[in-house]
Amino acid sequence: MVAMQLSARNKINARVTAITRGEATANVELDANGTRLVASITVEAARELGLAEGRDVIAVVKASDVIIAVPD
Repeated sequence: MVAMQLSARNKINARVTAITRGEATANVELDANGTRLVASITVEAARELGLAEGRDVIAVVKASDVIIAVPD
């Protein structure tokens, strides 16, 4: 494997808690120090990454927009 650096600054250490595989998409549930995150990735990517429950991963968040709402 090739080591690399990423320009994304939002890197969150997490552990895989569950994987739900569909026909094309896998929903990967993560525990990030008590915060639940869900990543939707291709089934092929989940397989290539060797994802399984209990595996430590880094969630990299790169979003073009963040929308904030407040109650009325």
